[in-house]
This record gives sequence, C-alpha cells and structure tokens, in this order.
Amino acid sequence: MQNPIFFGLYVVLFIISFCIAPLDGENATAVKVDVGIILDLDTRVGIISRTCMSMAIEDFYANHNYSTRIVTHLRNSKSDDVDAASAGKFNCLAFTAAIDLLKNVQVQAILGPQRSTQADFVIDLGNKVKVPIISPSSTPSLSPKESGYFIRSAQCSSFQAKAIAGIVKAFGWREVIFIYQDNNYGSGIVPFLTDAMLEIDAFVPYQSIVSPSATDDQILQELYKLKTMQTRVFVVHMLPCLASRFFLRAKEAEMMTEGYAWIIADVLTSLLDSVDSMVIDAMQGVIGVKAHIPKSNELDYFTRRWRKKFHDENPDMDRLDLNVYGLLAYDTVMALATAVDKVGTVVPQFKKPVTRENSTDLDAIGTSNMGPTLVESVRNIRFKGLSGDFHITDGQLQPSAYEIVNVIGKGERRIGYWTEQHGISKTIKPHGKAVYSTDKDDLTAIVWPGETGVIPRGWQMPSGGKKLRIGIPVKRGFSEFVKVEKDPERNEVIATGFCMDVFKEVINALPYFVSYEFIPFATYDGHSAGTYDELVYQIFLKKYDAVVGDVTIVANRSRFVDFTLPFTESGVSTIVPIKNDERKNAWIFMKPLTKDLWLTIGGFFIFTGSVVWVIEHRVNKEFRGPPSQQIGMIFWFSFSTLVFAHKEKVVSNLSRFVVIVWVFVVLVLTSSYTANLTSMLTVQQLQPTITDIYDLIKNGEYVGYQSGSFIPGLLIGMKFDGSKFRNYSTYEEYDEALSRGSRNGGVAAIVDEIPYIRPFLAKHCRKYAMVGPTYKAAGFGFVSPYSQIPQSF
Repeated sequence: MQNPIFFGLYVVLFIISFCIAPLDGENATAVKVDVGIILDLDTRVGIISRTCMSMAIEDFYANHNYSTRIVTHLRNSKSDDVDAASAGKFNCLAFTAAIDLLKNVQVQAILGPQRSTQADFVIDLGNKVKVPIISPSSTPSLSPKESGYFIRSAQCSSFQAKAIAGIVKAFGWREVIFIYQDNNYGSGIVPFLTDAMLEIDAFVPYQSIVSPSATDDQILQELYKLKTMQTRVFVVHMLPCLASRFFLRAKEAEMMTEGYAWIIADVLTSLLDSVDSMVIDAMQGVIGVKAHIPKSNELDYFTRRWRKKFHDENPDMDRLDLNVYGLLAYDTVMALATAVDKVGTVVPQFKKPVTRENSTDLDAIGTSNMGPTLVESVRNIRFKGLSGDFHITDGQLQPSAYEIVNVIGKGERRIGYWTEQHGISKTIKPHGKAVYSTDKDDLTAIVWPGETGVIPRGWQMPSGGKKLRIGIPVKRGFSEFVKVEKDPERNEVIATGFCMDVFKEVINALPYFVSYEFIPFATYDGHSAGTYDELVYQIFLKKYDAVVGDVTIVANRSRFVDFTLPFTESGVSTIVPIKNDERKNAWIFMKPLTKDLWLTIGGFFIFTGSVVWVIEHRVNKEFRGPPSQQIGMIFWFSFSTLVFAHKEKVVSNLSRFVVIVWVFVVLVLTSSYTANLTSMLTVQQLQPTITDIYDLIKNGEYVGYQSGSFIPGLLIGMKFDGSKFRNYSTYEEYDEALSRGSRNGGVAAIVDEIPYIRPFLAKHCRKYAMVGPTYKAAGFGFVSPYSQIPQSF
C-alpha cells in the first residue's frame, strides 16, 4: 500500500458496495418460496387484485432484508364458471391451473381463485397435498372449519347476514324474499341469511333463484311472479354481471317504484363503481351493505401509487377505482410473506410419494413439507393493513364494521354503519352507546325506490288471492260497537264501530297483507238472521272464515270455534234505577229531622216556656203584665234561649234548672241538625232502588237483557224465572223499560255485559246505576275456525 489515498478510496468503495447492494430490491442470499396466484383476469376484480398483489411484494421487500422471498406464479382462470354438477372438476380451468402450479412449480401456497365453484375444487387439492389455499374473495359456501388448509382472508357471510337482518328489523319488516344466482356462490349465503332472519322473527315465504345464463325474458317472468306476491322486501345476492341485467328488468317490470325495498349484498355494493350508469339509474333507492375501510394516510398514499401503476400496466383500459377486494388481496400477500419469513424454508419442499403402477398426476405431486407449519402461521396472524385490522383467527378474517349505503344519483351515499357490538349507528364508534341497536332513527335520511322518503311497509296487496269471508252481526242498536250499512252505489258493505276499528287496526299492524270482505249475518230484508250463538256456528258450517264483532267468549261456543284474546273489559252486571236527588228540593232543610221529632221539639218548646213562666211570674216582674204579654213571653223565652239571645233574668233556682236542661237539649238538637243537613248537601244521594240482584227473584220482578245475547242462559242458571225476561235491542228501549218499571210493562233491572253498560250509564248517569255483584265473562273476542288464527292476532 504505497499510496494511502488509493487505499482509503478502495475501503470507502467496498463499504458503499455493501450498503447499496440491498437496494436493488432483491436479497441474493434470500431463499425463494414459490407461491401460485389464480385470478380471473377477465374481471375487474382480477385485474385490480393482480396490481395490488405485485405492489404488496414490492412494498414488503423494499426496505428490509428477509431470509426468504416469495416468488409469484400467476395463472388465469379466464372467467371459468364450470360447475361440478355439469362438467366435473377436471374441466375447471382453475383446477387445471392448480395442478400445473403444484406439479411443475411446486408452490407452497396458492392465492385464489376468486369464485366459490373454482375454490371448491382447488381446496380439495390443497388438502391432499397439504398446501394452504388462501382466498381474498368472499366464498360463502366454503368454511375454513371444514378444510384445514383453506384460509379465507375476506369477511364471512354470516356477519353480512346479521347486518342485513339488522336493517330488516330496524324498519319492522316481517317478510323477506331472497333472490340469488344459481350457483354455489349465490346459494352459499342463504343458510346465514335464513338463520339471521329467524333471530329477528322475520319470515322468508319464497326464495328466487336466477341462473347466470337466464335470458332477459326469463328474468322478467320471475320478476312478474314476485310481483304477484304480497312481500315487497327483497335481498339480492348476485355478481355484478347478472345483477346489472336483473335490475334493468326490475325497472322494466315497475318494481323499482314506491312501496318496494331492495337490499343488496356486499359483493354488489362493493363493485357498484364497475356497473353501467344505466344500471345505477335503475337501482335508485336500493340499500346495500359493504365492508368498511377506515381512512388513513397510508391508504391515500397507496391509492395514488396504485392508480399510476395500474394505468401503466393497463393503458388501454378505462379508469377503475380501487375496491375492497384489491385491498384484501394486498393485505393477504403481506400476511403470507410475513408467515413465510416466520416459518423459514424446509428442504426438500415436497415429499415425493412412492411411485406405483396406477398412480395419477395427483399422486405424483406428493405433499408439502412446509405446508403444515405455514398454514398454522397464516391462520393466526394479525397486523394493521390497508383494509383495517387484518386479523385471521382459525382460518377466518375476523369481522369489522359494515357500511350501509343508499344508491342515489350517480353512485352511493353512506347512511350509517353496522357493527356486531353496537348494531346500527350513524358513526363508526358511537359515543355513550353500550347496547345493540336496530333503530331506524340511527340512520340518516333514505331515498327509497320511486324517489320517495316514505318507508315501504314491506307488503302490498297482491294482484290475486282469496279473500277472507268475515261474518259480522247485524243489529238495530248498540251502533257504538257494530254498525252495518250498505253503499247503494258501490254495493259494498260498510262496517263501523269500536269492534270494527279494533279489527282494522290489527289488520293494518300485520306485517303482511290480508284481503277480506265483510258479510253481514242478515236476512234478505236486512234484519238479523239469528242469535250470536247461531252466528258463531256459521264458522263451523264453513260459511265464514272468521266472525268479527261484539261476540263474547263463552265456553259453549268454544266447542266449535277458536277465540282470540279478549279486547274489552269482561264481566256481567246489573243496571237499576236510582232515587231522585233531594238536594234540589227547596224544603231539604226540613229533612234532617223526622216529622215526629219536629212535633216533639215544638212540644218541648211550649212546655219549657210554660214551666218557666209558672215559676217566675209570681216572683219576677219581667214575667208579669197583660195576658197577651205573658203568652208572648212564654214563646219568646224558649226561642231566645234556643239562639242564646234571651234578656230576661230568672231568679228562681228551679227555673234555672229547667233552663239548663233546655239549653242542653238545644245544643244536642243543633249539632245533630247541622251534621245531618251538611251530609245531605254534600254526600251523593243517588241510591239504587235495588242493591242485590237476588231481590229481583224474591220480588218476582221483570228483568231485561239484550236481544241475541247469552244472558238468558246465565240468568236461568241463577234460578230466575224465564217468564220474567224481556229483551231489548237499543239503549233507548233500555231507558224506556227502566223508566216504566216492572209493574208498568217495563223492567226493574237490565242485566248486560259491562262494555254495553258503561256507554249507557255515560248518557244516563243521573237516572241509573250499576249494582253488583259482577259475574265472570271473558269479554269480546274475534272468532275463527280451530287453529286458523293465532291467539296473538
């Protein structure tokens, strides 16, 4: 080293070479691990995912030295939609690609394929050769629990189904129709949706299956079939290609109008940007759910880089937006690269089987030595990815939040969120909310199909169907409960009254439509055709499907029909006249004391004055004078002492004793009179003429009841004489009969049910009163054949 300058320069260059060497993007000493990728490059998801996966590899190995490095081998499944039932798995392009990757490349893991039908074949192959199959796409029909080498790096459909059920419950819909495409992918979500609907007590009356190869006419035929049904809430699970044609036909069938509710699953919601503008226009008012991607600076930076790279790789394609499937593909590659570096390499990578004469290509592949360790590492991995918290547990990506969106204008608008912890909410992390919510008010305003803000009821009158024949009683009076009229112009029966109002409110509250018609139980001339027992018996004869009205639930009627729960107060009581109110009598001040007592008081009045005069007039000058003055003194002295205003002095002790006795009597009489008069003027004086119903039997009084009622049987059971019964049909007849009385062609009492008694007393509260006891009766109920209408109706 003669020149130290050259020596120093050599050392510096040597050091720099070690520092710069790793920056070329590949560690020469890293062990390569082959990984297969199967994508459908004829779809936008496949093209987007390819770019995201390549960027993930670049980003993962850009700034770090790892002992391993995955090398990807891409295969195109070319929109292969072959189903095992139709062509067999050996004709599936994805299966052929997987055989090639395993046999000729000996990959240690396979990412993909996208479709459930494709993944089903490849998963079986992965189990056989012990190679992890990792799918970043939603595969609802496949479960990691059934395959130890299958990993789903997308959210499970069960959580999506709960989100959809939360929306259904929030709006109170009780019936939902599923519409899905006819393959494993479409039907895979159905069990999850069914279970979710059962949890919220929603009924699924029909499931519509649409083939991906269905023509537009076949789609329209199915839509018209749905239109004839009363359910108006539909959950659609289709890929964008079929969904686009479906919603265009739905608009053509006028099913994207007011009264309809459409909910789309996440696969379509997440890819709305890929559908044509005409389809978006047809989907106005649709609600959708999709996985929530939290915003971050890393995501914004990656999106800008992705757009540039995607345009460079696909200069002839229209602009596409990055979606959740691309982000999941990116995070999946990151997870796999992390797991591979953690596991390291195993040499040899494949264990070759013993060759046999009849061995197949599958047998010749052998099994992966690295696979069992690698799959365990991937199945339990967690990190912060671009798609959010990327946490795989037991081969399944753990659920995060779902966004609820509304298709409006040229795209979608977020109206809320759904999480497994909080349910529906307006924000992703609601403050102070500790309970699960399914309140529609936790969503922002929604524009429904038909550009309306009116929430769909969920059902509508179908174009056809049998009407329930509802029998109703016909009566002259008691119109407050049932009143039957006929519209001569429309020839329609108009039924009003309390019972009819209750029935109509119940019908309107039902989650489905019930078509019915009222049929009066009447003769040709419009009069009642019989008693209530005969009316109820018509159901047993199958002339009516149900009876609605003021029908009392009675045991003997229950032998033939069923009753709903009662909707009125129960009990039977008695109406009797009451005595007149004497407070209006001008001579009421004479009432506190009886006539005999008034005479006794007057006698004592004169007697006291006479005794005092006899004793005092001999010794007291004030009791002397002309006879007229002495007579006046007798009356005046008693009166003056009555009010304690006498001025005459008594001098005899005997007179004083008489006065003391008289004053004591006056005090007693005054106090008693005041108390009695006060009671008469303040306490209700309306007293019934009869206080016990059995007095009617003893006195042989006539008793009234309502025509057609069950009351006669009740009274006969109480030992009443049937010849003493008189029936009436109106409240006016009640009033007239009670006013006339039992001896004048009327009745002494009316026995009826409490629901009828209260309106009558409200009109005649000063003339009649209800007396006990109250006898048991179940109240009014609607009538149906056995087990046709539930008791909660």
